Amino acid sequence: MSEIKKVVLAYSGGLDTSIILKWLQDTYGCEVVTFTADIGQGEEVEPARAKAEALGVKEIYIEDLREDFARDYVFPMFRANAVYEGEYLLGTSIARPLIARRLVEIARETGADAIAHGATGKGNDQVRFELGAYALMPEVRIIAPWREWDLNSREKLMAYAERHGIPVDFKQGRKSPYSMDANLLHISYEGGILEDPWAEPEEAMWRWTVSPEQAPDAPRYIELTFEKGDVVAIDGEAMSPATVMETLNRIGGEHGIGRDDIVENRYVGMKSRGCYETPAGTILLRAHRAMESLTLDREVAHLKDELMPRYASLIYNGYWWSPEREMLQQMIDASQATVNGVVRLKLYKGNVIVVGRKSDTDSLFDESIATFEDDAGAYDQKDAEGFIKLNALRLRIRAQRQRRG
Repeated sequence: MSEIKKVVLAYSGGLDTSIILKWLQDTYGCEVVTFTADIGQGEEVEPARAKAEALGVKEIYIEDLREDFARDYVFPMFRANAVYEGEYLLGTSIARPLIARRLVEIARETGADAIAHGATGKGNDQVRFELGAYALMPEVRIIAPWREWDLNSREKLMAYAERHGIPVDFKQGRKSPYSMDANLLHISYEGGILEDPWAEPEEAMWRWTVSPEQAPDAPRYIELTFEKGDVVAIDGEAMSPATVMETLNRIGGEHGIGRDDIVENRYVGMKSRGCYETPAGTILLRAHRAMESLTLDREVAHLKDELMPRYASLIYNGYWWSPEREMLQQMIDASQATVNGVVRLKLYKGNVIVVGRKSDTDSLFDESIATFEDDAGAYDQKDAEGFIKLNALRLRIRAQRQRRG
């Protein structure tokens, strides 16, 4: 422990990371550098500065990384249509590579010996933070207090906070019974009554979305403009990636879009029940697939769909900075060169309905061939007979053998 002189801590300013900050100072006798990232969690991050200063921190990093997060992590992931286990849009998972990257960059800038995080020893985040850190700084030392200390209950944490004069904000009001994580892509809820997978979430839990029953009775139409697989405008108004996310979160939330209740398989081996609100992500996924349906070659689209579960698992399990994810990303990005155009959506009581799609430059839809009317010789229907017979050959041979035997 005496070998560590300085540590960079991923610091939210909340109770747990404030306790960790003091614990690092006491246990390791080291200087602590704090890093607080604004990635769209919807809460002020500046109060973390005063809390860190009160605990004697001299080097404090507070950074607005919303555009970096949306542009370099969320948008590349959505080019792949990534969904984990058929439901989870990876809202927490995709934020961890960015935080890990900045932790090690700050460690280099400040000459720190180690980094520290507040992830518990039962969850996925410890894996994601540490795999990312080791990939980017192989020699880094990592401190995970939840795997070291004996403060393994809320009562012990509260007692430690009181003993060291660490402010406990929620004493002043009602504390949420849920463990929550939020960023531009989603807000997640775990714990409390959700630990019973049979229990229905209480309506008061949801923060970003109205219930579909309470959503407006009139639908909302929006048009998303795509360039190389990324949304660059909403209803013709050009927007940055973060602004796209913020706008779709607001509109989607108003129409009850993006709620999900999932039991997922954590990488560490256990099953976990969580609830998520992902309005922008739900809209983006539906629109992007609609744009690809018009502009991607069939076999390219099918190959992407085959590889997507592997890509999603890599992100979920913490391998964003792995060579295999980077290889897949190059292939995915190459496929998006023709994903250009506009998708029209109808948002109505929790539903995202595609009602139109067009691409003036890259559409592969040929009305003269697809029409049920006279196609003027563009497609000779007689050709289908030979196509069918050739594809049926193996089936006919198998049926004849079964009849003989």
